[in-house]
Order: sequence, then C-alpha cells, then structure tokens
Amino acid sequence: MAEIVVYRDGGCLARACGKGEVNLLFMEQYQPGDEIAFTTDTPQARIKADACVEAARVYLPALSFRYRVPFAADGLAPYPPGAFQGERHLLSIAPDTENERRNLAVNPLDQRHASNAYPHASANVETRGESVFFARNVIDGLTIADGHGVWPYQSWGIGAREDVWLMLDFGRDVIADEAILYLRADFPHDAFWTQARLALSDGDTTTFALRRMDGPQTVEFGLHTLRWIRLEGLVKSDDPSAFPALRQLMVMGRDA
Repeated sequence: MAEIVVYRDGGCLARACGKGEVNLLFMEQYQPGDEIAFTTDTPQARIKADACVEAARVYLPALSFRYRVPFAADGLAPYPPGAFQGERHLLSIAPDTENERRNLAVNPLDQRHASNAYPHASANVETRGESVFFARNVIDGLTIADGHGVWPYQSWGIGAREDVWLMLDFGRDVIADEAILYLRADFPHDAFWTQARLALSDGDTTTFALRRMDGPQTVEFGLHTLRWIRLEGLVKSDDPSAFPALRQLMVMGRDA
C-alpha cells in the first residue's frame, strides 16, 4: 500500500491511497507550513511532488517522509517557475524496483536539514543561508553551470570560506566507483578549486585535481561499498574572485 496526504496545521486537506502507483490531484493553493506526507510499504520509491520538478528515486528507511512545501521568494528560488504555484498540483508515489547503474546522488526533493529521504546533502556552510546556495542544490539533477543565482543556476556556495565540506548521505549501503563534479563556471565572477578530496565511509580517501572549466570532471576511486561520501580539502585557485562553487555532484553505481 502507498499513500499521499496533504496536511495544513495538522489537518488533512487531501488524501489518496492504494496499491502500486498512487496519484493525488490537489486542487488548492499551498499556504505557508503545508506538508505532503508520502508513505509506502517498500523503502525504494519514485516520488513526484510537483509537475515542474523531476520525479525522485528515494530511499525511505522509515517507509514515509514529510515534504515541506517550498514557500515565499527565497524558498522557491531554486525551483522552476511555476513550481508549487497555482491551484492544481499532481503528486504521485510508486515502488522503485530497478537497480541499474545510475547516478545514486540525484534527489530533486532533497531539503535542507531533512534526512528521512535519501540521498541527502548537507554542508558546514551555505552562503548567507540563501536557498540558491544550499547543499541540496548539488543533487537536484541539473548540470547547467554558466551562471549563478536563481533557477537553473542554484549551487552550493561557500561564502568565501576555506574550511568547507559537503556530505552526501545515501541512507543505506550502495556500491559505487566513480564521482562526477560540475563546478559552477560563471567566469570571471567565479573562481574554481584546483584540488579536492573525497573521503569515503569505509575509511578510504581519494585526492584529485580540478580544472577551470564548464562541464563534467570525473573522479574514479575504485569499487567500494559506501553509506556516505564527503567532499573536503578544497583548494581555491589564485583567481581574483573569492567565489568558487559546486553546481552538481554525481556518484555512479547501484544499490548494494
């Protein structure tokens, strides 16, 4: 069984449940504080929270999670125009039974401070606490990187600090062998990192070089069973700009 419920102030506004795929058409404008509760009887699920946002393949260790509807200008800035707006919202949840090699990191529904739907990204700094610089932006699935700011250029911003790290938690064991990074490439506004390190949950580390470029930079670290990876040891270039940033982080592999 699966279920979708829209809540406001603790009360149920709309509900749909059933076996297999479940769809809910919510015919009302969202208000601040609204939440969408997704429940499933299998931990692997495909969830779509808005017609404008790509479906997410997520791992739910508790078989459920609540999605806080983004609201107001800053909260909506990393999402496509029209997302979560208006009075017609189509939501869905379905079992995810596939386990092909894929980008294990992508989760367009990841939210800051939430950790009950995986993968989940977090960091020790996010520029000015603005949503367009949250860690979650690096796993939203978008790779366009030749600008900065609101959608589609949201990124992980580090506020010109040097002691920064970003953690990617898969919530369960996965088997991976490769990471792909897209640096933000709004040059000359942006600087870049010349070197970084991946710390793996099994204790291994990989240090690698980065280039001033717009596009994928691949890091092969061999086959590992992992629960999380951490991007750290970032070394800034000597560019006059103080603003290196990460646009997307991919991790290639499959579930263990």
